[in-house]
Amino acid sequence: MTGDEGPERGAAVLQAIRSRRVVRAMTAEPIDRETLETVLDAARWAPTAGNRHLQRFVVTDDAGVLRVLRAVSPGMLPRPAAAITICTDRGLAAGYGFPPDAPGPFVDVGTAMATILLAAHALGVGAGPVTSSSRAAVAKVLRLPDSWRPELVVCLGHPGPSSPPPVHGRPGLTWRDLTRWVTRDRPS
Repeated sequence: MTGDEGPERGAAVLQAIRSRRVVRAMTAEPIDRETLETVLDAARWAPTAGNRHLQRFVVTDDAGVLRVLRAVSPGMLPRPAAAITICTDRGLAAGYGFPPDAPGPFVDVGTAMATILLAAHALGVGAGPVTSSSRAAVAKVLRLPDSWRPELVVCLGHPGPSSPPPVHGRPGLTWRDLTRWVTRDRPS
C-alpha cells in the first residue's frame, strides 16, 4: 500500500477475493461498452514479466461470433454476453528473447485473467475462464494476427437465475491445508 489507502480498502479487496465466483449461467442481457472498457483498463494493470505487456485482449459481444466461439470451445458452458480472449503476442515475446516455453508470458496470462475476474466481479458482472478450446479455431474465428496465440477465454455476462450455488472449496479446507512453511532450521 502506498499510504493513501486505508484498512477499509484492504478489507474491500479481500472481501472481493473471497466473494468472487465463477459464473456458469448467464442471462442474455448485454454488457455495456463502458463496463467492458473498465474491465480492460483494469487488466492492463495486471503485473507482467519485465513489465513488457506481452498479452493482448480480443473482445467480442457479437452474438454470432460468440456462437461460433462456443462451438470451438467445449469448455464454454455459459452463453456469455461478451468474451475477452487473452492472447500472448509470441512475436513480441521472441523479440524480447523469451523462448517459446518461457513461463513468464503464461504467468502474465494468469495475472491478467485474475484481474479481469476481480474487475468484472467489482462491477457486478459474472465471469468465468475457459481453457478448453481449439487454439487454431479461436484464432481463425477472432481473425487474430499470426503472432497472437489465444491462451484462454473469459466469458462475461450477468449471472442467471439458474447459476449453481457458490462452491466454497472442500469443506473444512483452510490455507493451512495448502501451505508448507520452511525455515532455515526445519520445515514445518
